[in-house]
Amino acid sequence: MQTIQQLSDRLYYLPPYPKTDRPILAAVVGDTHTLIIDAGNSAEHAKLFKQQLSAHEIYGDLLALTHWHWDHVFGLQEMNLPSVANNLTFQGIQNLQRYSWDDQALDRRVEQGIEIPFCADAIKLEFGDERNIFIPDPTLTFDQQIKLNLGGVSCMIEHVGGDHSPDSTLIYIPEEKMLFLGDCLYANMYAEKWHYTTENITILLEKIDEFDAETFFLSHHPAPLNKNEFSSFQSLMRMCARLAEKHQGEPDSMIREMVSLLQRDLNEEEQEILGYFVNGIRI
Repeated sequence: MQTIQQLSDRLYYLPPYPKTDRPILAAVVGDTHTLIIDAGNSAEHAKLFKQQLSAHEIYGDLLALTHWHWDHVFGLQEMNLPSVANNLTFQGIQNLQRYSWDDQALDRRVEQGIEIPFCADAIKLEFGDERNIFIPDPTLTFDQQIKLNLGGVSCMIEHVGGDHSPDSTLIYIPEEKMLFLGDCLYANMYAEKWHYTTENITILLEKIDEFDAETFFLSHHPAPLNKNEFSSFQSLMRMCARLAEKHQGEPDSMIREMVSLLQRDLNEEEQEILGYFVNGIRI
């Protein structure tokens, strides 16, 4: 079972669970309000976080969504909190509300290219046969950014987009120098081939550089990254983007130059990210 982690008096988080694609959930604790970040991928996921927070006498007042994908919003009804989302996230949720979630409906959408096998399989595993899924509308919507004052700590919520989902939103806590990136730095999965585009990643990384952060949360990484770890991740992304442009997505040439630059063979993560940039050049 996932166990809640405390990073400071202001910040608690529940680590992800890859088997059923549960993302990180977090709570930002102010003097007057507590913000929950993301709703979880099911009622059970949301319940687990609420129960573990209550053991610390912490109870949410508000909830912010990083984007519309199922694993971040299916717990909204169980959370039962006023929620904040950008307008594109609201539209994405409205689209999800039209769907049925039984095996037959999921399999049909996979065949039609609307859903992907990875998500369909995770939904089946997370929910089993009981799929009474209801996704309420977000309470408050915004266009570009909104600031929440929680009492002694604030949260800047800003739409940044990216390849993974055009509605991606990050959440910055300046007093804690913490930045929640959601899934914005992951690849576009809703495509024939998972991919990154050099333009979107370059713009996104430049935007992230504007924030004075020391701790970085990516929703499906096992733990937050410190500044040095995140800088290394950024450098890898920038290197792959540059090589993709230089070699026009030719994988052998990209690999040779990357091996030469690093003076070693590529690890699994590097090969995967490089491959996504290759796919992005070819779309």
